[in-house]
Amino acid sequence: MSDKPVNRRAFVSTAGLAGAAAVLSACGNESATANCADGVAAEPIEWKMVTAWPRDFPGLGTGAARLADYIGRLSGGQMTVKLFAGNELVPPLEVFDAVSRGTADMGHSASYYWKGKAPAAQFFGSVPFGLTAQEMNAWLYRGGGLELWREVYAPHGLVPFPAGNSGTQMGGWFNREIRSLADIKGLKMRIPGIGGEILRRAGGTPVTLPASEIYTALQTGTIDATEWVGPWNDLALGLFNAARYYYFPGWQEPGSALEAMVNKAAWDALPSHLQAAVEVACQAVTTDMCAEFTWHNAVALKQLREEHDVELRAFPDEVMAHFQQLTREYLDEQSAADPMFARVHASYRDCLDMLRPFSAVSEQYLMNLREPG
Repeated sequence: MSDKPVNRRAFVSTAGLAGAAAVLSACGNESATANCADGVAAEPIEWKMVTAWPRDFPGLGTGAARLADYIGRLSGGQMTVKLFAGNELVPPLEVFDAVSRGTADMGHSASYYWKGKAPAAQFFGSVPFGLTAQEMNAWLYRGGGLELWREVYAPHGLVPFPAGNSGTQMGGWFNREIRSLADIKGLKMRIPGIGGEILRRAGGTPVTLPASEIYTALQTGTIDATEWVGPWNDLALGLFNAARYYYFPGWQEPGSALEAMVNKAAWDALPSHLQAAVEVACQAVTTDMCAEFTWHNAVALKQLREEHDVELRAFPDEVMAHFQQLTREYLDEQSAADPMFARVHASYRDCLDMLRPFSAVSEQYLMNLREPG
């Protein structure tokens, strides 16, 4: 055996995709159709994928592009996915409708954008003070979350998949200090999903904006504050030039899952080996994105502090406690009014209750004991 060091992550990623591609592409070879469950010949398939992100935007835009690339490689070239970034085919916040009506076969976005169409969709993005990225994957892949997600999207002719996670986000950029609950009153902040509703209940005004409009809105005073993702993406948007204070923690998005949604008719038309290619590609992108955000957020935070003199601030305890209480009230109220919301809430809560005790005596406890750098 060679004594040369091996990059295990690169080896596993490359070998895993190569191995899966070898198996899946055999089904795309006409001479091998006898070995395929569907027994179909290899006919080229081209999908359109629309996204909510700017083209090549770090993590989000590049993650969507990687998903398209993985599908092509896993299919052995039988299937190609042409990517359209936000505003190239449809506006960023119209991805859901575009895929639902068949304008595009696939979309990449975040589910909390669609709360007006399916309130329970918000759970599959992130819930304030809820599941972390690792816990979110546990719920979706092992705790029944994905099955519920597909039930929520079924009336819209969509099949959803987890396709990335940006991890715990930051609290956001503010042009005024937050010293108490009084400073939330009248605050105009770009913040989607359940977090936006909590801000509204606390006296603020939530605004939903795509990435392309955030900087200008913050710089011109159209909004007073914004959360976006975390240091890596925030640095890319240059938000440090538009606001002075950078707050933590990202109470509104402790583990933000991204989604790939597929038009149901397009999905049903795929042979099983290409359906498998899509599923495996989504799982690979989820793993890649978690690792990518963990690393690059750390690098970018160091850069923001050392090169741009960004002021990091923690939210006051009273603000966090009030937001927690408002979150509980909101979830209970919505559950009482919407049976599907109640079912998803119950599953999410049960998963959190199951995972919390182990997290407390494993990662959470150990991280508090680690020697400071």
